[in-house]
Amino acid sequence: MITADDCRWPQGQYGLPTRNGKLKEVDRFDVAFFNLPSKQAHNMNPQLRLLLEVTYESICNAGINPIKLKGTKTDVFIGANGSDAQNVFSSDPQTFEDYRPSSYTVDTACSSSLLALDCALNALRNDSCHAAIVGGVNLCFRSQTSVQFLKLHMLSNDGTCRAFDSNGTGYVRSETIAIIFIQKRQDAKRLYATLLHSKTNADGWKKDEIHLDPNHVGYVEAHGTGARASCKRHQPLLIDSTKSNMGHPEPASGVAALAKLLVALQNGHIPANLHYNSPNRDIPGLCDDRLKVVTEKTKLPNNLMAINSYGFGGTNVHAILQANSNRKENENLSRNEICLAFACARTPDGCENILKNLKEYENNIELQALITENSFHPSHTHTYRGFTLLNPSESSTIVNKCNNERRLVWFVFSGMGTQWSRMERDLMKLKLFRQTIERSSIILKKYNIDLFQLILSSTPRDLDHPINNFVSIAAIQIALVDCLKTMNVEQDGIVGHSVGELAEETILAAYVRGKCVRDANLPAGGMAAIGLTWDECKQMYPSDIVSACYNTIDTVTVSGPKQSIEKFVKTLKEK
Repeated sequence: MITADDCRWPQGQYGLPTRNGKLKEVDRFDVAFFNLPSKQAHNMNPQLRLLLEVTYESICNAGINPIKLKGTKTDVFIGANGSDAQNVFSSDPQTFEDYRPSSYTVDTACSSSLLALDCALNALRNDSCHAAIVGGVNLCFRSQTSVQFLKLHMLSNDGTCRAFDSNGTGYVRSETIAIIFIQKRQDAKRLYATLLHSKTNADGWKKDEIHLDPNHVGYVEAHGTGARASCKRHQPLLIDSTKSNMGHPEPASGVAALAKLLVALQNGHIPANLHYNSPNRDIPGLCDDRLKVVTEKTKLPNNLMAINSYGFGGTNVHAILQANSNRKENENLSRNEICLAFACARTPDGCENILKNLKEYENNIELQALITENSFHPSHTHTYRGFTLLNPSESSTIVNKCNNERRLVWFVFSGMGTQWSRMERDLMKLKLFRQTIERSSIILKKYNIDLFQLILSSTPRDLDHPINNFVSIAAIQIALVDCLKTMNVEQDGIVGHSVGELAEETILAAYVRGKCVRDANLPAGGMAAIGLTWDECKQMYPSDIVSACYNTIDTVTVSGPKQSIEKFVKTLKEK
């Protein structure tokens, strides 16, 4: 990442160090994805374009479909120097028509992005917003800015950032675009860590506000400058600085260090601090073993860690985080069950790559949930849909281009003849389906009908009884509708019978209908599907048989006394 080249300005210009940290391909931007006019995108600051991209990625990574943030109180806090990234989202009301966040740009030099995090935390605690997009941005396009830092003797001549080392001569300027999406804990779908508290000051000391024993903090991601430790510790405090790894991204350094912390939490290890050989004598804690620089890959000592950023204007920020201790995969039988996986993308290859990754980790239901949440993008932006089965003996992947025209959804409710023994047994594994069946079972219990017995251990003979038949079919269809509605599948129309909007009335109607059939003691009847037209069939059947249903142009269902139906069918077969 830290390279010596002339992609920003000619090497050695104005006597500047030749090595800097640079992002690649900052001139590229997916105009169509963000629905921006090409002319407007061309004139946008590259920092703003990149912020749009990483913000979208951050929201998706949090397990949220960005479309669902429309109309919500989600504010934006960006740390940046100058006015390069002002009004990040509100700058384009046409593109983000339904987004109306409060947007803040924070500029306190090197502590800008961590101060933006502090502002977001206070806004969440005050209910000023329900979620926050926190980030930092730094692109080094102007050599004149580097010249100013060079004159202040702040830059490293050899392009190496030796944090905490006695041979440190300055820092390496670096570029970063980083976004963190934060929510209240109870609203979060994906939890990396909890921000316990943050505090800011100006060249001063702040008293303890959360009553946390400093000895319990196991690791500090430091700004990279030394400070005299004010407390005695039972063991050395581990410290590290991301600047030794990637340089100093200035206003974005706080959120860049926070991203490093979150990666360390995922892996359970702290990456090594580079270029550290001997302790800086101006940092007493390094000399008396109160502080220990992480010089090799090290396991996180505990779940508490801190991060700090100092601005050369005097604004300092410190934050305490607690790792999510429940990151280990829990035992869940559904990890090994066959399930449908689907994805949406803008290209066929995009769909295939997503489904390929899902099949590679087909027991990872957390990954499946993340992909599923982000698989409902509009067809005019994500024109391809893909499907595959996970955990099967064999399966194939299907990817098709979808039609932008919305197709109508009709719920077709069937009647008698569609039942079979134990037909709901596999569906009972679905929590919502089972809950709906339980409600129907409570309703039927006072009529001495054991719905669970019918579902889990019925025989074909049990379903020959009209009451058992009717209530089983109705109960299943009610439960299926409940499951579809939780997936936001709403019907445009209904065709069929034996269904109602309210579960209790529907299941009772099915019970009463079956009871009437049983108690009427009518002569046995029969039905048959005949492969004739309506007129042909009408000319051939006897007077005690009627046409009951027009199925298709050459198929008719007839009904009548059982013996007459059997005799009529036999006559037709002989012909």
